[in-house]
Amino acid sequence: MYSFIIPVYNRPQEIFELLESMVALTFDKPYEIVIVEDGSTEDSKECIACFHNQLDISYYEKQNTGPGDSRNYGMLRATGDYFIILDSDVILPSDYLLAVDKYLSTSFVHCYGGPDDAHVKFSKLQKAISFSMTSYLTTGGIRGKKSAVGKFQPRSFNMGLSREAFNATQGFGDIHPGEDPDLTIRLWKQGYETALIEEAKVFHKRRISWHKFYIQVNKFGLVRPILNLWHPKTAKLTYWFPAFFILFVIASIIVAFFSTWVPLAFLGVYLFILWVSALQKYSNFGIACMSVSAALIQFYGYGSGFLKSYYYIHLLKRDPKKQFKKLFFK
Repeated sequence: MYSFIIPVYNRPQEIFELLESMVALTFDKPYEIVIVEDGSTEDSKECIACFHNQLDISYYEKQNTGPGDSRNYGMLRATGDYFIILDSDVILPSDYLLAVDKYLSTSFVHCYGGPDDAHVKFSKLQKAISFSMTSYLTTGGIRGKKSAVGKFQPRSFNMGLSREAFNATQGFGDIHPGEDPDLTIRLWKQGYETALIEEAKVFHKRRISWHKFYIQVNKFGLVRPILNLWHPKTAKLTYWFPAFFILFVIASIIVAFFSTWVPLAFLGVYLFILWVSALQKYSNFGIACMSVSAALIQFYGYGSGFLKSYYYIHLLKRDPKKQFKKLFFK
């Protein structure tokens, strides 16, 4: 039996849209939905009440301890033997659960992840951010492509976890973001495998403003050197790429001022290719332009956060929980 685990924090409208999509799921076996209100000041009670006659929902309220702990809280109270963890800002296609069940019935794995995409009804900004976060040209396909390099690391906006694996690892840690790759690596260390179910796609709203998007990717960058410290065997050169991009841009500007514009020309060609790719995907000039802006914000936000964290954690040997207190929940 599947148990959906959904933490929510001040997002009643989003949880309403997610539950609307779950009503439309084409799946004839029983499943439950466990919603954990993580200390919200704007709760989701009224929105959730609209679906009690259509869905098997359990609703819990607790003080704010972060999404990782809230997921653990929900899994401890769920009745299913396989947990499907979602962010509150996703929408499910009607065949989502069918795709998951089909895969696990033939190729069982204790932890899976699925890709994300932008829904046709999303705003232009949301589509641009989605493109930047999922394109091969910006992330190398690590967020939902079968040909991605290395073993797939599920992300907690769309992630499955067996009860056995949860009990063995005790679930998510207190870091956020970064709690999902940390859990994945700990699963690997205990002998559990992970897999990508490419057909189990969700529509992910992500951030709805440039500022919030920058804060999110900057935190991603801060977290990665901490994860590399905790799990050094999983560190990869690819995690440095956004930082290298920043350094390349700075070096190109300096070289252009004193010598040649060739490095900046290469940068321009790359951004043009990125623009064309986004234009082909969405057939919209505005979204294509915004996708280039999103990629630049993503590279700068992640890269600058990565360099800052690497400096304090790996060079100065600071304690991550003392240096970056805002990344950890108590």
